[in-house]
Amino acid sequence: MSLQSSGRQQREARGANARAEGQQQQQEEERREVTLFREYLRIRTVHPEPDYDSAIAFLERVAIDLDLPLKKYELEPSLIAVVITWEGSNPALRSVLLNSHTDVVPAFQEHWQYDPFEAVKDAEGNIYGRGAQDMKSVGIQYVEAIRRLRDEGKRFPRTLHLLFVPDEEVGGFRGMSLFVKSPEFKALNVGFVLDEGLANPTDAYTVFYGERSCWWVTVKCTGHPGHGSRFITNTAAEKLQKIINAFLGFREKEKARLDCSACMTLGDVTTVNLTMVHGGVQYNVVPAELAASFDIRVPPAVDLQAFEQQLESWCREAGDGVTYEFAQKGMDQSVTSTSESDPWWGAFSAVCRDMNLDVKTEIFPAATDSRYLREIGLPAIGFSPMNRTPILLHDHNEFVSEAVFLRGIDVYAGILPALASVPAVPAEQ
Repeated sequence: MSLQSSGRQQREARGANARAEGQQQQQEEERREVTLFREYLRIRTVHPEPDYDSAIAFLERVAIDLDLPLKKYELEPSLIAVVITWEGSNPALRSVLLNSHTDVVPAFQEHWQYDPFEAVKDAEGNIYGRGAQDMKSVGIQYVEAIRRLRDEGKRFPRTLHLLFVPDEEVGGFRGMSLFVKSPEFKALNVGFVLDEGLANPTDAYTVFYGERSCWWVTVKCTGHPGHGSRFITNTAAEKLQKIINAFLGFREKEKARLDCSACMTLGDVTTVNLTMVHGGVQYNVVPAELAASFDIRVPPAVDLQAFEQQLESWCREAGDGVTYEFAQKGMDQSVTSTSESDPWWGAFSAVCRDMNLDVKTEIFPAATDSRYLREIGLPAIGFSPMNRTPILLHDHNEFVSEAVFLRGIDVYAGILPALASVPAVPAEQ
């Protein structure tokens, strides 16, 4: 037996044992909210071929159970946004949108302790699964908070919409980006948005009020070709070396800024990463063209025009025949107000204080669907109520503990009434 086979069998045995324990726990004591969450995790909405049909069928059952209407909006063939609506007592007021995405990133089972689509709950109450943090937990927390409030006979002035969108994990270009431009979205009459955030390993909860601009840029370098045995001058490779040195040299300076400031977070600095290198024909041919692709994330405080001028100067300094083009170039730098005088933030933060939640506000370091909402002028904050939890989105062995998941429902059950009861803002009067 190979070591690889032995390791696989050990993982399978652990998974089987944990599943058996989890099923026994579920039969004996598991709360309905947790069972629903684990059922959602088992739906393989994983790229590159997410099973959206099963997710939609699941959400249809959820809506029936909540006794709330559900609508489906086809964005593109096989790409559907689902909206479950709890109408407020004054539907003329702008609504509150609770956004989540149904898709998840790939998981490599050989690196996981348990099957990433079995939603195993271990003896400590940790629930493992792709999407446990990003962001199926949040979608179910919305659902269960609303269920609790409805069971208590509550109703609020503003309408609450639960939105489940596809495609977020591959950029949202065929998901939220399309939906916000549609008349169907406009009809939702949205005034404020809650979207995903990140876990926090400390006692605090992180709230994100903006995002860095995402730039995906490819720099193409052209030069003299020739035989691999000669010292060709002015080659594409020499220019590419200068480009890589310039981009990664800047990267090191930004990393140093982050490392030496206790007040800075990742969202406050510009990250640059070389992600792809293209070109070449064969070993003994000096190529006429080589290219490098970079993922760049720029904070809202940075002057984007000045930063692009810096990119242009690096290309000029690398030599003739060096050009660049963008695959993605986010230029909107809108942020959501965190002033206590802002009615939405004031309502959110007041509940956090009342519940003794230690809230830390930051710029989100990556990208979420919130950027499309802020671009059309909607205030949006990213918030996943998961403290005392390592950040494991897109990582192996993604999990959230049962206790943290259930506490998140309590948090939303406090926050949603406050947001849905915000008095009419000036634009509504």
